[in-house]
Amino acid sequence: MTYTSKDGIWKTVLIGDAAVGKTSIRRKYLGEGFVTSHIATLGVDFAQKYVHHEGETHRMIIWDLSGQASFESVRRHYYHGCSSIILVYSITDRESFFNSSRWLVEAFKYVGKLPPTAIIANKIDLRSEDSNENLISTQEGLEFIRYFKEKMDVSSIFLETSAKTGENIQEAFVKLLNMMMEEETKT
Repeated sequence: MTYTSKDGIWKTVLIGDAAVGKTSIRRKYLGEGFVTSHIATLGVDFAQKYVHHEGETHRMIIWDLSGQASFESVRRHYYHGCSSIILVYSITDRESFFNSSRWLVEAFKYVGKLPPTAIIANKIDLRSEDSNENLISTQEGLEFIRYFKEKMDVSSIFLETSAKTGENIQEAFVKLLNMMMEEETKT
């Protein structure tokens, strides 16, 4: 299955455990401020942004899906027709990293062959030289995406980001848009 734009419109779903920074990543990408208090997304949140890329205007529609398990019945409807997936885990939350595979299985369950996917390790602003050993390392993230690419045969990228500082947020969306456009040219 090929995932294409409909008149320059691209649908992206943000998935991952609760409190990993999905909404903060979306807000930073849209140029909105960082909010330090956590307010859980209940069900689904929606945003859009017009992007000028390679001489064309694209409309990015971003569906921010709730990370709570109790919302799976709601989430399943929003996977349909997605052009890309952004899976987010927090480098400070090993369980969110371990659950990354579960999120990809859920996406596969509702989408079939996965569209271009960005694996995002968020909250790198909390990593310091004397960080505690429970943080997820860059190497672990790279090993996960290598395994994911090998098993699922999906166009994908791995980036470490900080929604707080904005590090690699714009880059993640630009690279994802490039992958979506590349997939479209394969048709």
